[in-house]
Amino acid sequence: MQIINAWICQIIDNSILPIFGNMKIQEGKIVSISEKDFDLSKLDKPYNDETIDAQGRVVTIPNVNYHDHIYSRLAKGLDIKGDMSNFPNILKNLWWKLDSILDLDMIRASAQMAALESISNGVTYVIDHHSSPKCAKNSLSTISDELKKFSIRNVLCFETTDRNGEKLKKDGLDENQSFLNSITDNDSKSLLGLHASFTLNNETLEEASKLVGSNNWGIHVHLCEDISDVSISKEKFNRRPMQRFSNFNLLNEKSILAHGIHLNEEDFELIKNSGASLVFNIDSNMNNFVGLQKYKMIPADIPILVGTDGMHSNVARSTKQLFLQLRNSGLSFDDSFKFIIKSYFDQHKFVKQFFPDFTTLNLNDRADMIIWDYVPPAPINDKNFWGHYVYGILERPINTVIQKGKVLMNDFKIMNEDKSINNNIYMQGKMLSEKFNKE
Repeated sequence: MQIINAWICQIIDNSILPIFGNMKIQEGKIVSISEKDFDLSKLDKPYNDETIDAQGRVVTIPNVNYHDHIYSRLAKGLDIKGDMSNFPNILKNLWWKLDSILDLDMIRASAQMAALESISNGVTYVIDHHSSPKCAKNSLSTISDELKKFSIRNVLCFETTDRNGEKLKKDGLDENQSFLNSITDNDSKSLLGLHASFTLNNETLEEASKLVGSNNWGIHVHLCEDISDVSISKEKFNRRPMQRFSNFNLLNEKSILAHGIHLNEEDFELIKNSGASLVFNIDSNMNNFVGLQKYKMIPADIPILVGTDGMHSNVARSTKQLFLQLRNSGLSFDDSFKFIIKSYFDQHKFVKQFFPDFTTLNLNDRADMIIWDYVPPAPINDKNFWGHYVYGILERPINTVIQKGKVLMNDFKIMNEDKSINNNIYMQGKMLSEKFNKE
């Protein structure tokens, strides 16, 4: 395969070095990169049917969704009758009601929908936080199987919680362990899933701590998404959520702490010392009216990741929202750009813990990449890349997606999207809606 006439944005020593030229791919790897002058009036012509002509567009590493909820994909349009005026009621009347009626067929359809949405948004790596308490067994393998059909690499976990009783808590822990032991491979990895401090008893955290140590695991958990997580944790356990996780030695450099809105200085210090990463889910937080991150308080040593919380798969939009929130919180342009740049490389470093062959778009790298529908209106180089990225690239859709040399989408058309998949998504969504209305 050849990719010609492209701005290839390579990662070199925590910098982006864009070059204009052509790229050759063989057996899933980048085998040659040739640089040339940018002149749209003198572009190379396609060599054959396997040549993709970028026509001056920008090529980057693929997008990664660091906190997804694939199980939520069929929730669009549900008739929600309960009170939704605060976060605990949103959980009670929507998400905890929905996850309790999921079966494997619905989970499979949710994964299919998430795969199609992810590819459309240039996301070929997904870190998911799954919940189906009454259908735990084989739920993670079902998601993994469907994502791998679409060539999406993944890090999965099952949301362990005490809110449904001892048996279903145990089912959740068992599904995490079973997936790690039986299903994980080069394209599917594992974390230990936990819901949030306010639904996890001390005995469960102690058990989770033992599993983290024996399996060399990180945890994937909600942290202080809403103020209720703090108040209920203090009332029930006399500790803030971060104090509890720290006391049980649950955190390490593989751990993901989702949201992290209602944190204080002591919490931030504990996170910094643990090596864990915070993943921001900007659109979801605004939608749920739970608050905004305390950007000026966040220590520079804490890795920052970007997710969507299952609300959508558009990581680029969430990244742009992050930049705008940084500016709106009072950070200067320089500091806001520094934050985005740091986060970009934090994310690249984090994903390589699970997939060491994650690309930098250099010679001999794995051929994972996305072509944005963006032709720079002016020269693009290592010094001005981030201006192009924030105000140009992130505003444009994805034209082409390539994973290990395989074209997943080209010219906005997903390669293996067919009517049967969309029909299955519709039928399972209809069934979910009918069951939801009966609850």
